[in-house]
Amino acid sequence: MFNFQNLSLFFITSMLLNLTPGNDMLYVASRSISQGIKAGIISAIGIFAGSFVHIFAAVLGLSLIISRSAYLFQLIKFAGAAYLIYLGIKALLSKQAIETKKEKNGKANYRSLFKQGVLTNALNPKVAIFFLSFLPQFINASSPVFKLQLFTLGLWFALQGTLVLIIVACILGKTKDFFNKNPKVWMIQEKITGFILIGLGVKIALTSKR
Repeated sequence: MFNFQNLSLFFITSMLLNLTPGNDMLYVASRSISQGIKAGIISAIGIFAGSFVHIFAAVLGLSLIISRSAYLFQLIKFAGAAYLIYLGIKALLSKQAIETKKEKNGKANYRSLFKQGVLTNALNPKVAIFFLSFLPQFINASSPVFKLQLFTLGLWFALQGTLVLIIVACILGKTKDFFNKNPKVWMIQEKITGFILIGLGVKIALTSKR
């Protein structure tokens, strides 16, 4: 019915991308370490809410492109593959670490944390670019339900990412001392993911050719 393309590849790639320490994960990690598990979870839910800005923008923007230019749509698909390779290279070169400074005020303002989570995601232009370049890899542009395909994949990616962030909040909230003493653990995981993303980007670029 939905006629997705390379759906299994989407699940694998989206999981790897959500496991890569990025701005959202580092934000949730810092909140969890400094203000506790609940603060991290609230921040993750805020990020999930903010992701709908990008989901709807991708659906509307890509729908317009699909209706006007099949060539431009294919160009975006190849750009998406290149973007995955870029993310992989960036992960290999990254030296970012979890911010472990404690907040002076131990009590968290959960409403404020939720709003900050929303803004952290909604106002991040890199997330918008990612959705516009990543989702087209896995839909059938000629399908009459391609809008629903875009929304479904975008929603799945956001839900999956939120689940990962909640797990991160729970783990870091309980094992913060370990990560304070071993900050390189995250960096090693990021390097491994970087190699895999480069490989997936190359694979998608090759399988996208007609």
